[in-house]
Amino acid sequence: MSKGTPASPTLMAAKSPAPPAAGTKKAGTRLASTAHSVSPVPGPNNSIGPVQMSGSQAIVRSLEELGVDDVFGLPGGAILPTYDPLMDSERINHVLVRHEQGAGHAAQGYAMVTGRTGVCIVTSGPGATNLVTAIADAHMDSVPMVAITGQVASSVIGTDAFQEADIVGVTMPVTKHSYLVTDAQDIPRVMAEAFHLASTGRPGPVLVDVAKDAQTGPMTFSWPPKIDLPGYRPTVKGHPKQVREAARLIASSQRPVLYAGGGVIKAHASGELKELAETTGAPVVTTLTARGAFPDSHEQHVGMPGMHGSVSAVTALQQADLLIVLGARFDDRVTGVLSSFAPNAQVIHADVDPAEISKNRTADVPIVGSLKEILPDLSKAVDEEFGKTGRPVLDPWWSQLNRLRETYPLGWTEPEDGLSAPQNVIKQIGALTGPEGVYVAGVGQHQMWSAQFINYERPYSWLNSAGLGTMGYSVPAAMGAKVGNPDRTVWAIDGDGCFQMTNQELATCAINNIPIKVAVINNSSLGMVRQWQTLFYEGRYSNTDLDTGHNTRRIPDFVKLADAYGCAGLRCERDEDIEDTIKQALEINDRPVVVDFVVSPNSMVWPMVPAGVSNDLIQIARNMTPKWEEED
Repeated sequence: MSKGTPASPTLMAAKSPAPPAAGTKKAGTRLASTAHSVSPVPGPNNSIGPVQMSGSQAIVRSLEELGVDDVFGLPGGAILPTYDPLMDSERINHVLVRHEQGAGHAAQGYAMVTGRTGVCIVTSGPGATNLVTAIADAHMDSVPMVAITGQVASSVIGTDAFQEADIVGVTMPVTKHSYLVTDAQDIPRVMAEAFHLASTGRPGPVLVDVAKDAQTGPMTFSWPPKIDLPGYRPTVKGHPKQVREAARLIASSQRPVLYAGGGVIKAHASGELKELAETTGAPVVTTLTARGAFPDSHEQHVGMPGMHGSVSAVTALQQADLLIVLGARFDDRVTGVLSSFAPNAQVIHADVDPAEISKNRTADVPIVGSLKEILPDLSKAVDEEFGKTGRPVLDPWWSQLNRLRETYPLGWTEPEDGLSAPQNVIKQIGALTGPEGVYVAGVGQHQMWSAQFINYERPYSWLNSAGLGTMGYSVPAAMGAKVGNPDRTVWAIDGDGCFQMTNQELATCAINNIPIKVAVINNSSLGMVRQWQTLFYEGRYSNTDLDTGHNTRRIPDFVKLADAYGCAGLRCERDEDIEDTIKQALEINDRPVVVDFVVSPNSMVWPMVPAGVSNDLIQIARNMTPKWEEED
């Protein structure tokens, strides 16, 4: 097992962190407070010590000095030594969750809305393994998170001791790095390195597994520690020659597209993306993880691409002669059959992670670095190139895309069963809450509708489990988002299937005064699975009915469940009640709210590119494809 040296630093990618400044720290053994802007140690870099303390006290003190305000966790035997001094911390707010997976997703939600590293703490064995799904989720979506786990005493590691699990071995494939700490003296350094790794380069989760005897053992604490990460040097500045070559391609393109991925948001580079877009005049598509990185209302935004993307966005990518790919990874849900994706396009690919460039699609111009640095340089280079060659004429390209936007806007067909259309419910939630709200989706149909029918005007307003597709993400992630951003209205838009996986965190919300709002889009089924069964399995609905909706046994009854958890419970079953029900939910801010929106099980997500086919075969409804001859 690792004891502190990073495993593959060259693959632990790269982006420039921008966590908010930490608040004032409590006094103690601080000797002086000196800001070192170039220090790799996160936090204000107070000068402290040396002072004697236990390893567990060092964990808590390290968290304080790293600027941590909030942590999510659940105690158990192997982490109990650390929970004792945590009780005395005047700075750190600990949120006691009801399941370890909830702690991980809450830390993700917190990180997503604040830009700071989320923190979760759990015990060994099953506590740690319950956290693995959230760790994998953070890894897939590049979310900065530090997971601290207790471990059995170092003397019995490897003996199958009670509640022992090799969590370092388990998590190595889904973390930037995993540490095992067996010496109390290593704790400050490891904690500082973990936060540095999690928040720099391409963000991601880092595990710190601390043996029980390392927690109870004595050590000499001083701060800041010296970080020792040989070989970990994330590239920040894009190579000037590559930037100039990218500008040359942009100046010669007739059908360019800015393909913005979640890396734009992770780099805190939304403003820089807007500047580049307006400099080039090119259409912009925002992937599922990039919703809000570029305002939906901007005239250059042509939609979300992918399996359930808009016709205009999917077609823009397919017919482009140049893709300017920013913090995206050519995910299969965007590309469809990779060999037929954007067949006539050259590719400029800018990403902080060199491993992503040319991994799925060869880049003609690769640029490694932080988008926060690359985009302003590229905007300047493009402007200079335009001064030499003149601006390309994009009017024919925009004429084609505008016809697509007008001809094939996002919409839905009213259900024939008389029940509400889920798209209408979600659209009204977005309209009545507004762009300042935070929307956190589970996984499935409601996730796609939330991405499609809510207008996103700012970054950090849309959270979802995109890469891993984790059912149960929404409620705990919304909880973490509300802790991190308490002044915003936070909606967990969940399906009746997802909601039943982690709704125990409603107890956490109620007890800790975290008044999230939960919209259960209740179609009484595993909706996306049911949609695929309708389309590809001849309507054979094998094990997808959940008995939660209209004309069922309602097991559980979500309104009664909400009441049992100390929440306000509402139900809406008619179109004419949707607006009033949402307004009622928005007015309740003294406790969490759960709204059971009973909707039709027959509604489907359109457009859709069926799995295994080219994006050219996008369907706008069942067995209906756009009439491309109209665009000739």
